[in-house]
Amino acid sequence: MKRIALSTLSLALLGAAGAAHAQSSVTLYGTIDTAVTFVHNANAAGQNQWSVGNNSNGDLSGTRWGLKGQEDLGGGLKAIFQLENGFNPSTGALAQGGREFGRQAFVGLTADQYGTFTLGRQYDPLVDLVQGITADNYFGSTFATAGDVDNYDNSSRTSNAIKYVSPVFSGLQVEGMYAFGGVAGQTGSGQTWSAAAAYNNGPISIAAGYFVADNPSVDGLVRPSTTTGTGWGGTSDGTFDGSLINLGLQSAKSINIARVAAQYVAGPFTFGAGYSNAQYKADGQSAFASTEKFNTGQGFFDYQATPAILLGVGYSYTKSSGDTGATYHQVSVGADYSLSKRTDVYLVGAYQHASGETLSADGTAVVAAQASVGSYGYGGTNTQELVSVGLRHKF
Repeated sequence: MKRIALSTLSLALLGAAGAAHAQSSVTLYGTIDTAVTFVHNANAAGQNQWSVGNNSNGDLSGTRWGLKGQEDLGGGLKAIFQLENGFNPSTGALAQGGREFGRQAFVGLTADQYGTFTLGRQYDPLVDLVQGITADNYFGSTFATAGDVDNYDNSSRTSNAIKYVSPVFSGLQVEGMYAFGGVAGQTGSGQTWSAAAAYNNGPISIAAGYFVADNPSVDGLVRPSTTTGTGWGGTSDGTFDGSLINLGLQSAKSINIARVAAQYVAGPFTFGAGYSNAQYKADGQSAFASTEKFNTGQGFFDYQATPAILLGVGYSYTKSSGDTGATYHQVSVGADYSLSKRTDVYLVGAYQHASGETLSADGTAVVAAQASVGSYGYGGTNTQELVSVGLRHKF
């Protein structure tokens, strides 16, 4: 990462006047990750597709640039901020719905003794504490849950959020977040709340958490002002990546996600397992009739063959039930080679098989389940294969 003195950056980038505090700093950082991707059965007609930079979440990492900084306020207390932009490296287009700083935008206070308190657009506690010990942390989207129904690949961020992260006590850390819906007269409409805890002790890491995001009612003027809703609103982004696995559930009243994960490191070997339960709950304004539940079990094995070569394999099983029922089996493999500390090349691939039934894109009809690898959003036939060869650079 490139560190720039705040006094210089203030004039060049922020346009602020006055001398900088001696203990202040700002860091400019970023990641560019793009790949050539081949998808077999990329649509319902079974056609294939070649593309470059097809996934806004990136293959191993989402492409981004950002600024983060701190000011020493004395007594161990610091003011902090972070602004992070997401974009498509192949087209230059903004990601995260066209937001300038759609990945993160927050300000806060931190102290080693008391923890960190932040306000703004942020990741939820499950992303912060659970994601880091899953296969997604090493090989990204190709290892993610089918359709990313449980936000395994960090598809969602939360706006208007207040978050607290505790210090680490003997390996234990806890985190909580609440986001205000901002609807007058309806305190809970559009709100999001989440909590998680993580324990790290040498080679063993365990983390778990719970997340609830509300979709505002018709009276909140976010969901369509008709008797049946068709879209997702509220403070948290929906985890809808364009596949039929959960696209027909956008009119859900709320999304509730429980996740737990564990990891064990033995020399060059890393073993991990996880479980999630994601529930898309229906109400009178939902296009579908009853709560759809996704139960997912996952496991992975990584091998650091040399200091520069990381190899990995993973398996994911997802079973949906409730309004419809479908099953998704996914096997993923990956290899990453570091050319330097900041640049690497990789090869990742996955195969997925789907069976059963799911909802159509508008949530009003039952259709055959389609395979859709990870969070890429391609809805194909009942099977799908995806391979990506990519380059990632961090600065």
